[in-house]
Amino acid sequence: MTHHRYIITIAIAGMFSWAAFFLVLYKLSPMDHTKMAVLFFFLSLFVALSCSFAVIGFYLRIWLLKSEIFYKHINISIRQGVILSLIAIFSLVFQLLRVLTWWSGLLLVFIALLLEFYFSTRDSIRT
Repeated sequence: MTHHRYIITIAIAGMFSWAAFFLVLYKLSPMDHTKMAVLFFFLSLFVALSCSFAVIGFYLRIWLLKSEIFYKHINISIRQGVILSLIAIFSLVFQLLRVLTWWSGLLLVFIALLLEFYFSTRDSIRT
């Protein structure tokens, strides 16, 4: 599979997950179906954000670095998209629990940076 087909597949999955997110947002009432609505809300938002961040990160990486190793860019973009999505989801969960403060948000970003440093050094050691 070529890198363009792979990115197009991720973009289509992202469009479907954004549609699912807005469907959950408008059709499920958190008052009637509390657990199901919250679960589908966070799950569809996670997939939608992951796909969107991955596609944006891939094209930004291609534009800035101008190197020809597309598959390495795809893997890195997907990993960073998932990490950024986890930051957003955990921030929303903390806000839902009313425990989100500036330092807890900063701690989430710091943990994400440590995770990314770990994965990027592990990738550089392997290659």
